[in-house]
Parts: sequence; C-alpha cells; structure tokens
Amino acid sequence: MRIQGLSAIVTGGASGLGAATAQALAEAGARVALLDLDGAAAQARAAVLGGIGIACDVADAASAEAAVARAAEAHGPARILVNCAGIAPAARIVGRDGPASLDGFVRVIQVNLVGSFNLMRLVAAGAAGLDPLDGGERGVIVSTASIAAYEGQVGQAAYAASKAGIVGLTLPAARELAPLGIRVCAIAPGIFGTPMLLGLPQDVQDSLGAAVPFPARLGRPEEYADLVLAIVRNPMLNGETIRLDGALRMQAR
Repeated sequence: MRIQGLSAIVTGGASGLGAATAQALAEAGARVALLDLDGAAAQARAAVLGGIGIACDVADAASAEAAVARAAEAHGPARILVNCAGIAPAARIVGRDGPASLDGFVRVIQVNLVGSFNLMRLVAAGAAGLDPLDGGERGVIVSTASIAAYEGQVGQAAYAASKAGIVGLTLPAARELAPLGIRVCAIAPGIFGTPMLLGLPQDVQDSLGAAVPFPARLGRPEEYADLVLAIVRNPMLNGETIRLDGALRMQAR
C-alpha cells in the first residue's frame, strides 16, 4: 500500500513508539491523527507533524468512537491504524501484602488488549466501506505486542497476558478481515528506548541494552516505525507477529 495521501490513526501517539510512528507516517505523506490519553500532548505533537491530536481512552468504547469519528471528519476514514497505546505496571501475583489487585490486572488487559481491539473494530468498519486500492487493499492494522508475550518475566503477569492476547488476536483478525481487503499484523518489540525506560538511571539502561545479542543497545523508536512502514507497504505481510528484539530472549527475572 502506498502511504502518500492516506489517512492514518496512531494510538499512544504523543510519545515513544507512537510518536515515532506518527512522524514516520507523516513524512511518508499520510494524514495522521494522534490519539492519546493526554490530549494536550497529542495536540502539541500533532502540530509539529501537521496532523491532529485527539484525547482518547482506548479502553472506553464511547471515547474511541468519538475519536475515530473526529479523525474521519478531518482526514476521511482511516486506512492505516497503528495501536501503540499501552501501560506496563509491574506486580507480583502474590506480593508482600498479599494477592495482587484484580483491578490492576483488569486495567492492563483493558488498555493493552481491549484497547487494541476497540480501535481495530472501529477502523476496520470504516475502511470496509472505502473503495479498494490497487491490489484490492482497503486498510492495514498494526498492533503492538511484546516479547513478553513469549518470555514474560516475574512481575509481568498482566502485561505478558495482555500482549499474548494481541499475538492471539492477530491471525484470526487477519483471516476475518481478509475478504474486506484489510490486513492485520503485530510487532513484538524487545527493549526499546521509550520514555519509561529512558527515565531509568543510565547504568540500568546500559545494562539492559547489553543483554541484547546484537545490536547490544536499546531499540530506537524510529526502528519500530520503520517496520510499521514496511508492513504497510508490503501486501504479503498479513496475519503475522514480527519480533523486533535483536535476538533477545528474556530471562525469568
């Protein structure tokens, strides 16, 4: 799919992987809507890219419906969706104070997994009504999994479960949406230099990066964005979760 002139939505677009992806799509000629829980930050980032920023809680049906409608008013129905919104609180199943908070577990699933499905259903419904492009494509959806889906560490039960859900969602979604000309893929990043990790002490960042076989460093958000563009452009990429981790395999702790 040629990106020039297409409408795109990026969730979690105010920072990290989402911000880098929004920038890459804008530079490739897309009309980009940045959705983020922090609406002011999304608007500030969008202003730099010539797009629009919209406050959105991806886990909330009404909020997502309103945001997708607002993006469609500005740019037309989206053909490209990139789900980057997510949270990653750590909590042991049984900690010093007893069992983990069920509300905390549910919130991670709601934001990471339900939120990705929420935007997927809305954008797919809009793209289904568009005229097909060359090759019959109508849209592309890319969600963000994690290598934690395969090698979740101690304290990552909720996060790993949510990301494993995205892996499990990708193939059946691709199969279901294939007759509509909508492709679905996911990316499973390793350790990336997002705001959460960049807030750690430098020696901790260096230690984490050194665990990556090659290149022995944290991943860069623009490298994630590069892969998003490659998925959008390559029509044979469908139903797949692609690891982007420098051959890292996480240990238990």
